[in-house]
Amino acid sequence: MSKEFAIGEKVRVVALPPYVKTAEPMPMLRPPDVIHIGEEGVVIDRRPGGYWGVRFTKGAFLMDSQYIEAITPASATDEPSAAHLDQTPPE
Repeated sequence: MSKEFAIGEKVRVVALPPYVKTAEPMPMLRPPDVIHIGEEGVVIDRRPGGYWGVRFTKGAFLMDSQYIEAITPASATDEPSAAHLDQTPPE
């Protein structure tokens, strides 16, 4: 089953494929060690066959959706709000 991601969404590598394909006009196969499990990237486009173009620090690669997951932003409740910090006691 293919996962859906939004363009510009941050994703994380959860498993390494046997090889990775560059996301260039003339794609090349690269060994999987150019990326690492846990590495984060940004979705740059959608490709046919369940592949996503993802920009990592070492370049852009085509990743099957089974090898990546969306990174959920930290919840707003995890950090104190600015409004809470600016409250002054009543006089």
